Amino acid sequence: MTIAAPSSHRAPSRHTPGFRAAARRLDRRRFLGVSGAALALAFTADLPGTGVAAAAELDAARIGADPFTLGIASGDPGPDSVLLWTRLAPAPYQPDGGLPAQRIGVDWEMARDEGFATVVRRGTAIAHPEFRHTVHVEAGGLEPGRVYHYRFRAGGWLSETGRTRTAPAESSLVASLNIAAVACQAYQDGYFTAYRHLAGDDVDVVFHLGDYLYEYAVDATGGARAYTDRRLPALFAHEAVSLEDYRLRYALYKTDPDLRAAHAAHPFVVAFDDHETENDYAGDIPGNGASPAEFLLRRAAAYRAYWEHQPLSAPQLPVGPDMRLYRRLRWGRLAQFDVLDTRQYRSDQAYGDVPHAPGPQSEDPARTMTGAAQERWLLDGWRDSAALWNVVPQQVCFSRRRLGTGPAAKVSMDAWDGYPAARRRVLDGAKAAGVANLMVLTGDVHVGYAFDIKDDFDDPASRTLGTEIVATSIASGGDGVARPGNWAAHLAANPHLRFYDGRRGYARVALGQRLARADFRAVPYVTTPGAPIATAGSFVTEVGDPGLKPA
Repeated sequence: MTIAAPSSHRAPSRHTPGFRAAARRLDRRRFLGVSGAALALAFTADLPGTGVAAAAELDAARIGADPFTLGIASGDPGPDSVLLWTRLAPAPYQPDGGLPAQRIGVDWEMARDEGFATVVRRGTAIAHPEFRHTVHVEAGGLEPGRVYHYRFRAGGWLSETGRTRTAPAESSLVASLNIAAVACQAYQDGYFTAYRHLAGDDVDVVFHLGDYLYEYAVDATGGARAYTDRRLPALFAHEAVSLEDYRLRYALYKTDPDLRAAHAAHPFVVAFDDHETENDYAGDIPGNGASPAEFLLRRAAAYRAYWEHQPLSAPQLPVGPDMRLYRRLRWGRLAQFDVLDTRQYRSDQAYGDVPHAPGPQSEDPARTMTGAAQERWLLDGWRDSAALWNVVPQQVCFSRRRLGTGPAAKVSMDAWDGYPAARRRVLDGAKAAGVANLMVLTGDVHVGYAFDIKDDFDDPASRTLGTEIVATSIASGGDGVARPGNWAAHLAANPHLRFYDGRRGYARVALGQRLARADFRAVPYVTTPGAPIATAGSFVTEVGDPGLKPA
C-alpha cells in the first residue's frame, strides 16, 4: 500500500560503502542462491550468521536499567506449544540497545495463574548479541486449549506478565473461536489507540496481516503524533535501509504502550507485507530503482530484523534474503489457518504498478502472487483439511475491487486484481477441494471492507464461494472518516462489496459451528490519544451458505 513520503526520505544511497561493494561482488544468480546473500549480510553487518556466538557471557546482575523496555509477546499457538518473545534493551533508541556485545542468560517461566503459584514450565534462554539480544522460546509440553501466563527475568529485572493460550487438540470439536485481524501501523501517522482497546477485548488470537512498521522517516515529534513532551532521536529521521535501521525502527514501534499491551494480552500470528522492507516491492524487484543485488541485501536485513522482533520460531529464521513465512495453524476441527506470504514470491506488478484496467499484462496466466510452491502448499492443504472453516490470513485485497464504473474501470495492480489468473487458480482449487466455508482475512488498504467472494466477479448472480474481511489500519492514513469520498462509487462499482468504512481500528471475527460473525471496530481519530471505540458494522455468514448478511 502506497503512503506518500517526501522524496528526500527515499534514500537507498544510505547504504554504507561496504554494503554497496558487497552487492557489486554478488551477481544476481549467486545472490538468489542465498549463500552469497547470507555471507554478504554477515560481512556488511559484522554479525555471525549462526546465532551461536563465541562472545563472552555478561552477568545479568550487571544490567543497571530495566531491559524489558520493548515488552513481551507470544505467538503461533499449537496444541502443546507456543512461542515466547522478548528483547533486552535498557536503552532502546541506541544501536546496541544499551548492552555490550556479550551473551546474556534470560530466565522464563509459564504458569496456570497470573500470580505464578502453579509454574508448569521454566527455563533459561540465551540472548545473543548478534540477534540484538532478542529471545525466542518455543515453550513445549503444554496442555491443549489452556490459558497460560508467562514472564521473563534478567538479573534483578522482571518483565511484565503476558497472557497466552494453546490451541485445542487437532481432533477436538471446538464450539467457538474469537480472533482479531490487524494491519498497517505507521507510527508517524497517529497513535495506536485501537491496540489499547484490543488488549481488553475477548479474543483468543490476533492475526497481524502486514505493515507492522513503515520504512519511512519519523521526525523528532513523531509525525502526526505531534509530541510536545519528548523528542525522538535524529537516527529515526531517514528511511530504514540497513539492518541497524530496521532494528531501531522496531525498537521505536515496540516502545509504544498500546502495542505492548496488545502483545501482552494475546498471542499474535504475524506475516509481513511490503513496508517492513520497502513500499510495493515484488519478489526480488525493488520499487526504487536500486540494483537487484543491493535490494536483496536490504531485503535480507529487513527480514532478519523482522524475525528478531517477532514471536517466530527457528524454521522462520531467514537465510540471506529468503524467509519461509507461510505456515499453517489449526484450531481443533473448527478452523484451519493458512497464513500466506503474498510479497516475497510474486511476479512484478503489471503496468508500472499504477491502477489500470485489466489487460494482457495483468492477465498473463504465468503471473503468480504466491509462487508455485506456496500455491501448491495452499491447495494441498485444503484437500487434506478436516476443518469446518478454512481461513486464509494474507496481505492484499483478494476480491475484485473496481475503482470506478464502466467497462474500462481501473483496478489495483498491487492486489490480486493485478494477478487474476493466480486468483482463478486459488478459487478453482478451493472448489476442487470442496471448501465450503472459505474466509480470507486481509489488510493493506487502510479501510474496512466486507466482500462476498464470487466465482465470477463479472456476474453478480454467480455462486458465492466465500467471504473476505478486510481489516482497516491501526494508524496508517491518519484520522479517517466513516464514508470516504469514493464510498458511494466503490459500492456501486462492486455489487459484492457489502461494507466500506474508512476509520481506523481492527476486525473481530467469531467463528462458530453454525455461523461466523465479523465486527468492524473503529475509532474516530488517531492523531490525538484516547479515542473511544465503537462497532461500525456487523455481518454474519452461515455454515454451508457463503455470503454476508447484516447481523
